[in-house]
Amino acid sequence: MTLHLVRHGRPLVEPGTPAAAWELDPAGFDQVWALRDRLPAGAVWCSSPEPKAQQTAQLLTDGEVGVVEALREHERGSAWVEDFDGAVRRAFAEPDAAAVPGWEPLAACRERVVGAVRALLAEHAGHDLVLVGHGTAWTAAAAALTGDPPDLDRWSRLAMPDVIVVEPPSDRGGNAYDHR
Repeated sequence: MTLHLVRHGRPLVEPGTPAAAWELDPAGFDQVWALRDRLPAGAVWCSSPEPKAQQTAQLLTDGEVGVVEALREHERGSAWVEDFDGAVRRAFAEPDAAAVPGWEPLAACRERVVGAVRALLAEHAGHDLVLVGHGTAWTAAAAALTGDPPDLDRWSRLAMPDVIVVEPPSDRGGNAYDHR
């Protein structure tokens, strides 16, 4: 069993509208379809409730996709942040504090997302699992599942869409999940 954490495709950015409400940009559909061959046939699929994630999942599979509320992205409100990269890095550096007024502390996001991922792994033990969601949430989850520090360099290089593959512990001989 392998866990595939898929980052959503490129959204239509609408400053003044919360990112959680953004739709997928139709101009990026080809990049999403190109990811289909990298994902396992017969996997169990779940998605964040955010439109861009659900729309990405719909383009990637013809099968059923469960929507899991707890897989939503790090909550950031609707205020536009000029130094977004710096703000996310501050969130990882101080996960118990809001990096920007109105942002969810990253520790709360990590707890919510990792709890949902672990529950899905337990529920679907023995099956490949594809979860479609968000870069910051997946970076926090991959670190928690593997016991490694968050890979912020990888986070900054993640494409839209992209995938983080997390291997089960039996494949690495340890107690955590491994990622590549």
